[in-house]
Amino acid sequence: MRVKIKRCNFLFISILFMCLLAYGCDINRDNDNVTINVCNWGEYISNGTYGGVNVNSLFTKETGIKVNYTTFQSNEELFAKMSGNGAAYDVIIPSDYMIARFIENNMLEKLEFKNIPNYHLIDDNFKNRSYDENNEFSVPYTWGLMGIFVNKNMVDEPVDEIDWNILWNEKYSNKILMFDNSRDAFGISLMRLGYSINTVNLSEWRKAAEELKKQRPLIQTYVMDQIYDKMGNGEAALAPYYSGDAGIMVKSNPNIKFVVPKSGTNMFIDAMCIPKGSDHKKEAEEYINFMCRTDIALANSLYTNYSTPHKGAYENLPEDIRSNDVFYPGDDIIKNSEVFVNLPSEINQEINALWIQIKTGGENNPWILIAIIVSGMVLYILVTLYKKNMFWEVVKMASIKFKDGNVMEFTVGTTILTTI
Repeated sequence: MRVKIKRCNFLFISILFMCLLAYGCDINRDNDNVTINVCNWGEYISNGTYGGVNVNSLFTKETGIKVNYTTFQSNEELFAKMSGNGAAYDVIIPSDYMIARFIENNMLEKLEFKNIPNYHLIDDNFKNRSYDENNEFSVPYTWGLMGIFVNKNMVDEPVDEIDWNILWNEKYSNKILMFDNSRDAFGISLMRLGYSINTVNLSEWRKAAEELKKQRPLIQTYVMDQIYDKMGNGEAALAPYYSGDAGIMVKSNPNIKFVVPKSGTNMFIDAMCIPKGSDHKKEAEEYINFMCRTDIALANSLYTNYSTPHKGAYENLPEDIRSNDVFYPGDDIIKNSEVFVNLPSEINQEINALWIQIKTGGENNPWILIAIIVSGMVLYILVTLYKKNMFWEVVKMASIKFKDGNVMEFTVGTTILTTI
C-alpha cells in the first residue's frame, strides 16, 4: 500500500547479482516484441538507485519481455481503474482485502503455478490466507503493519502509552495527518471503538463515521504520499501510516518514531495477481516467478523497507533488519493484529457514502453530496459521448443550475440520453 524508502545495504546484494547474472544470459528472442503492463504502488520496486538493481530492466535483459510500469495510490483507485474497462494490465499488486474483492467480481485469472516454480520459496505462513484461501489467484509480495508516526519533539505522551485515541486529542489540533483512503481511516476509528475492522454491523460503521467527523476539525490534512514531506519537515506531530515507511521517516527526521498502538492494529499483505483477460498471461507468470527469485525478492525488500514473505530473501537480510521489530514484530503483536477482508457490497456502498460525508462535511448540506453525484454522472455522460464524437452536442444540451451553493436544476437533452 505504499510509497517507500531506499536502503543503503546494497553492496553485498550487488555482488550477489554479479554472481547470479548468468541466470539470465539466454534471452528468448521470441519475447522481443512482447510488452507486459504492470501496475504497482509507488516506489514499491527496486529501480536501480542507491547501488541497487533495476528489477524491471534486468527482467527485460534476461527475458526480452519489456515492462510498461505504472503506479496507483490506493486499492480503491486500482479497483476503479479495473472496473472502468479503461486499463489493460497483466500484473497488479493490490492488498489482501482488495484481492478478495477482485476474486468475488471474477476479475482475476487463476495462476498456472507450473509457470511459477519459485512459489515454493514463499513462507507457508503467507499461504492459504482468507483473501485467497486456495492459493489460486495470488502470490505474496510484501507485508507490514499499520501504526502511528510520532514526532517525539512535538508529542508529550510516552511512546509506549500511545494508542489510536491520540489522533483525536485536541491538544494536537492542526498537527494531525490522517489517511486519505476510506478503508484505513475507518479501520482506525473502528479499532479505537473496540470494533472489528471487518464488522458487518452497519451501526458500527456509522458510529465510526461519526467519530471521524468529530476528528475532522483537528486534521491538518488528509494524506498519502504527502506524509513524507510533512512529517520530515516537522509540519505535523502525528500521522498513521505503514511500517515499511519507518526507514525514510527516521532518516528524514531522527525525532520520528513508529509506534504500534497497544490496543491492536491492521496487518496487511500485498500480493501479485493477473487481471482477467490479460493478453500476456504466460509472460505475466514469468514476471511473477522472476519476482519470487531470491535475489530479486531481496533487492525489493531492501529498497522498499517492507517485510518480505520470501524465505530466502529474509535469510539474506542484514541482522539489524531481521531483528528490528518494526519490520519483523514479535508474535504478540501479530496475534493482536487483524487483516482486512472483503466486505459485502452493501457495506462497501455505505462506506463510500459515509466517506464522502466525512471529507465534504456533507451531513450539514446534503446538496453537496447530490452535486458530487450529479457531477460524476455528467462526467460519465460527457466521456461516453466524446468517444462517439457527440461531445459538443451534449455541452449545448446539458446544464446544471446552482443557487446559494445548492443544486437547483439538472437537465440533459433526452434525445442525447437515449443515444447512449
